[in-house]
Amino acid sequence: MKYVFRRCAVLFIVVCLAAPAVPQRGGAGRRGGSDEEDVTLPNGKSQRDEILKAEYQQNLKDAADLIDLAQQLKLDLEKNDRYVVSMGTIKKTDDIEKLVKRIRGRLRH
Repeated sequence: MKYVFRRCAVLFIVVCLAAPAVPQRGGAGRRGGSDEEDVTLPNGKSQRDEILKAEYQQNLKDAADLIDLAQQLKLDLEKNDRYVVSMGTIKKTDDIEKLVKRIRGRLRH
């Protein structure tokens, strides 16, 4: 009985994590439509390309920050010899979650 419960719990977690990655059916996507007219900036470059380039650079910066926070979190958890964590450690997990949401939001849109 334990194994059935564990399998159901694992399956539920996987479905919850994978559900946002499944594209929704229905309306047309925001990008890639042939009706969209690309705006050219005064320097001759495509506005869409410049936005994508800026988002890419921000994703790289946020990913580097995410790695730093994850390493700090790991060190904090290893440093604690008891089963109690500090508020600073919990704050780091919140910061990690915010960074992940920002990266995911830019990648989806």
